[in-house]
Amino acid sequence: MKLVFATNNLNKLKEVQALVPNHIELLSLSDIGCNEDIPETQPTIEGNAIQKAEYIKNNYGYDCFADDTGLEVDALNGEPGVYSARYAGPQRNAEDNMNKLLSALQNKPNRKAQFKTVIALHLNGKLKSFTGICKGEITSEKHGEKGFGYDPIFKAEGYTQTFAEISLEEKNKIGHRGKAVSMLVNYLENLSE
Repeated sequence: MKLVFATNNLNKLKEVQALVPNHIELLSLSDIGCNEDIPETQPTIEGNAIQKAEYIKNNYGYDCFADDTGLEVDALNGEPGVYSARYAGPQRNAEDNMNKLLSALQNKPNRKAQFKTVIALHLNGKLKSFTGICKGEITSEKHGEKGFGYDPIFKAEGYTQTFAEISLEEKNKIGHRGKAVSMLVNYLENLSE
């Protein structure tokens, strides 16, 4: 089975490839000649995932899946949420985003947060979605060199290290994207039985 993963984020592609069985061949956007930025104009994480999957299906004709992920912080009423990648501006800079978030949380005792990933699958003319959530908290400073995005300031429940300090394998086991991809893979496996 061939599926397009509608992302330009090579870190996400690497994470997801590690989770998908070999008999499912993942194609990147560059593999199908899609070099434009896919619109993400919906007010929700779910909406953006669906919009991206529909864009690829409608414009390129491929069965595909797309994801959208947001970091939802309790003390900030769920922000940055759908704006996580652009929290500090259109430049989508992870350092700027983390600095803005740490600054916004500066005197707030509640540091609870969750990462949420929604995957929208467009397959055989049907649309299905899968949601993975990882609860945790925002640290007061950055730790670790691994991962990407907000990983250096997010610590999952039950962990003393941030996502940027643990291995990719460990992150995939407990993380939001890993959970959503696992549901996607189970669904695809059940289809082929």
